[in-house]
Amino acid sequence: MTSAAIYGCSGHRLTAEERAFYAEAKPWGFILFRRNVDSPEQVKALVSELRDSVGRDDAPVLIDQEGGRVQRLGPPHWPKYPPGAAYLKATNDPAAARELVRLGARLIAHDLRELGINVDCVPVLDVPVPGAHDIIGDRAYAQDPATVTQLGRAAAEGLLAGGVLPIIKHIPGHGRAFSDSHHDLPVVETAIEELDAWDFAPFKALSDMPMAMTAHVVFTAVDAKRPATTSKKAIRLMRERLGFSGLIMSDDLSMQALSGTLTERAEQSLKAGCDVVLHCNGDLTEMAAVAEGTKKLKGGAKRRAEAALNRIVRAPEPLDVAEGRARLEAALSGRFDAAKGPDVGEAQG
Repeated sequence: MTSAAIYGCSGHRLTAEERAFYAEAKPWGFILFRRNVDSPEQVKALVSELRDSVGRDDAPVLIDQEGGRVQRLGPPHWPKYPPGAAYLKATNDPAAARELVRLGARLIAHDLRELGINVDCVPVLDVPVPGAHDIIGDRAYAQDPATVTQLGRAAAEGLLAGGVLPIIKHIPGHGRAFSDSHHDLPVVETAIEELDAWDFAPFKALSDMPMAMTAHVVFTAVDAKRPATTSKKAIRLMRERLGFSGLIMSDDLSMQALSGTLTERAEQSLKAGCDVVLHCNGDLTEMAAVAEGTKKLKGGAKRRAEAALNRIVRAPEPLDVAEGRARLEAALSGRFDAAKGPDVGEAQG
């Protein structure tokens, strides 16, 4: 019985306690962070251990590999990638930026697939507004919904071509938040018409993607009482107004934007309509609490989970890795060394 959860783990290899917990809880998938990464051989071994613990070779293993501030794999074993905003800044041309974004994502997919990682929490489809908290900042591809849509789709296409599933985030939009949902609950009081034209637009345009991650943000025009993750009204909006028919997963349940115990957060998210809940920090006691509030993956959620995994291509698109890296570096050389904004740490999805 697979449960509707994705969990992190504590270190470079599984402990006996973690292995026993996963064997009993049987989560749908797992997520890796910097604390889980040392070398390619070690990451491959950890990914294999995670899948062995639940007895499923196709269990999704996720990572946040955006580039810039949010890059769990990095030097010396893996290349440094730019933040989303760097592509348009380097080219000043959406069409040229689109080609580079796709190339960057295709190269990232190559890195991940070699390790057995088959899901990347990319693209960020949030569209910042002036004065918004810089937790999104240069992670956004652009400052307008049309260009974010173009470049976000390019990133998704690059990942899919390389055999890695994309996750659009943070649905229905985090770009208007004036606080960081890792620490506080952002409240957005914008009218639904403006949200629809700006914040929701990229998500509507990428409604064909296999997976989406929620925003821990209150939209008073949708539900004044609950953040989108735990709001039936917000999840219904994602399905109906935004037209998203793929798998919806929560952002990290341990983030401070959510209230209640971890068991309650899991229960509320699933009751609202999330298909799967995410818990990132690898704390075994916390994971046990989440498991208490998590149910079996079944019905529509199970079908959406299976449909997502079926989008992974059996053979990746051909790629000359050395030529691709050289082309990306030449286009972006020296332009993304100073990532701007707060570090997005172990709790971020």
